Amino acid sequence: MKYPIAIEPGTKNTAYGVVFPDLPGCFSAGDTLEEAYTNAKEAAELWLEEQIDGGESIPRPSSINKLVKDEDFKNWIFGFVDVDLAQLSDKAERINITLPRRVLLKLDQKAKRAGTSRSAYIAEAVLTH
Repeated sequence: MKYPIAIEPGTKNTAYGVVFPDLPGCFSAGDTLEEAYTNAKEAAELWLEEQIDGGESIPRPSSINKLVKDEDFKNWIFGFVDVDLAQLSDKAERINITLPRRVLLKLDQKAKRAGTSRSAYIAEAVLTH
């Protein structure tokens, strides 16, 4: 799942600050832009894992277009952090399911468009609905 992020530009004396508008209380930082992205991904994974472990719902990502228009983020940098929700659980379990061929083909198409696997797509659908 790709979550939009807003990055407050750093200076010589301050780090890049990262905010996740869709994940309340989730934030990160880094001394370089690359470090900010790496730390942001880790922060998002920890935040989402805590939600999952607590039985809480997972927020859907909002449109980055909404962020760009938000005056609170004027002159900030925007990007995405991609988190595979299926990888956040502590243990994967293999299952065997039966689906009509038409449904399976549709599942594969949607997973491919989302840039993920069947399993990750199904897990994301379950956790976000």
